[in-house]
Amino acid sequence: MLIAFIVSVSTFLVFSFIHYAAKKKKPFKRALLSMVLGIAALCAVDLLAGVTGVYIPITRLTLLSSLIGGIPGVALLVLLSAF
Repeated sequence: MLIAFIVSVSTFLVFSFIHYAAKKKKPFKRALLSMVLGIAALCAVDLLAGVTGVYIPITRLTLLSSLIGGIPGVALLVLLSAF
């Protein structure tokens, strides 16, 4: 649990630095938004599993993947579940 927290905070700081280095406005807000959108996309895939037939179990690994990768990370998880 502690490792997941450390990875989450580290990811937030790295994303914030990337947005700051790219001279974006409000880098902390953008970093948090990309992380939250990844988690929301994973939840949406989980909620729509009955309709779409794509099931991704919500585990620590999938949560961290969607947190770090954002929406592209969830798309990769969906792609990998197809194989």
